[in-house]
Amino acid sequence: MAGPKPGSSAKTPKAGGKKKEVKKETGLGLTNKKDDNFGEWYSEVVVSGEMIEYYDISGCYILRPWAMSIWETMQVFFDAEIKKMKIKNCYFPLFVSPGVLQREKDHIEGFAPEVAWVTKSGESDLEVPIAIRPTSETVMYPYYSKWIRGHRDLPLKLNQWCNVVRWEFSHPTPFIRSREFLWQEGHTAFATKDEADTEVLEILELYRRIYEEYLAIPVIKGKKSEMEKFAGGLYTTSVEAFIPNTGRGIQGATSHCLGQNFAKMFEINFENEKGEKAMVWQNSWAYSTRTIGVMVMVHGDDKGLVLPPKVASVQVVIVPVPYKDADTQGIFDACSVTLDTLSEAGIRAEVDARDNYSPGWKYSHWEMKGVPLRIEIGPKDLANNQVRAVRRDNSAKKDIPRASLVEQVKELLDSIQQSLFDAAKVKRDTCIQVINTWEEFTEALGQKKMILAPWCDEEEVEKDVKTRTKGEMGAAKTLCSPFEQPELPEGTKCFASGKPAKKWSYWGRSY
Repeated sequence: MAGPKPGSSAKTPKAGGKKKEVKKETGLGLTNKKDDNFGEWYSEVVVSGEMIEYYDISGCYILRPWAMSIWETMQVFFDAEIKKMKIKNCYFPLFVSPGVLQREKDHIEGFAPEVAWVTKSGESDLEVPIAIRPTSETVMYPYYSKWIRGHRDLPLKLNQWCNVVRWEFSHPTPFIRSREFLWQEGHTAFATKDEADTEVLEILELYRRIYEEYLAIPVIKGKKSEMEKFAGGLYTTSVEAFIPNTGRGIQGATSHCLGQNFAKMFEINFENEKGEKAMVWQNSWAYSTRTIGVMVMVHGDDKGLVLPPKVASVQVVIVPVPYKDADTQGIFDACSVTLDTLSEAGIRAEVDARDNYSPGWKYSHWEMKGVPLRIEIGPKDLANNQVRAVRRDNSAKKDIPRASLVEQVKELLDSIQQSLFDAAKVKRDTCIQVINTWEEFTEALGQKKMILAPWCDEEEVEKDVKTRTKGEMGAAKTLCSPFEQPELPEGTKCFASGKPAKKWSYWGRSY
């Protein structure tokens, strides 16, 4: 899904033809349709919707205020929730020494191909190259071993909001797969496994809320397979989303129980209440700016972005629609009053009073940026003491009397938020297919489905499925085994190996 080359504009059409020339001049409208060419559509919509700008280093993107404000909204929610759980924020350095990085073998093997190294300072080579964090377990844990001595030092619960660098891959995609991204990473240590297990699921529930309540995206909570779990961890839980247009699953966020593996490597020991030496139990958990990409993919359409009201930095845009002989000043005044009324009620609103653009141009512009609700005020509205509201999600129009403006706008925004979730869930659910045999599996895969299949839970079988499904579209793998397991009838066989099935798992291609 490569986007335009650095320096070129995603808005510029490639070929001639009169229609496209016009688009080039106005800079409005998308040249790609979501259903026809999803990759190109996505690359275009994130630039035209002013979410990102391409940068001159491949795989790096500028996050513009329109995207950053969405990240901040989620951050405000999540940060307040983890503080209720007595988790504290901190900040650790970006650099990692090679000795520390390589201490946990499975962990570094999982990340080795993606680690970026600093090898020079000015003109001189560094004596020892320094790694840039791909994640911070190895950065933080030497200090956990220093700070944790006795049971009174536990639990230790830290989180940091930062950037990480993973220098990888052939197909960078804005938000979804980039060489540097923003995230939060929580790292906690407990005296008991029970406490660690409990927290893993509490955090996963917060991730579900980010997707479902804020981004209006349905997700499935589950456990990753041994092959797909976090390198060096005990087990990984995740929230999994699905992109119907490409038939690909996407890992939304992960909450890992690391067990005692890192405690062993980094000697994080404590003296328990009985005076015995014990190792801590650890978790790590993270969600990143990938969340924003999933939102664009799920809700966007051929007019551009579609933002859920809860995360939109502008929830309502007010557009004056003056006619030649109309009371222009009266219309502009009505727009200002409307803005004040909505703003005082805590609704994020803006007036587009630019006089060098027509109302029609403004409609297209704000539709491209995905603003949930547009309010138009023209001479008729002025005369009838009303405003006209137009929804971004379904283009439905509604005339609202000024007297009940706040109440009705709030209702509309709530309705849009819910409708986006409901529509996404219907689309996602239509893509889920329950299968029992290999033939059904390959057929469903060809139809871009998210597949729920009985599985024997053996790593060799999963590897075999990957090998047998390799192709242009990429291999299929397990997405997760859902916590909500359907009944598994006695004698059910694994779809891939024919051995007795142990559980239901979701399978599919993924990002």
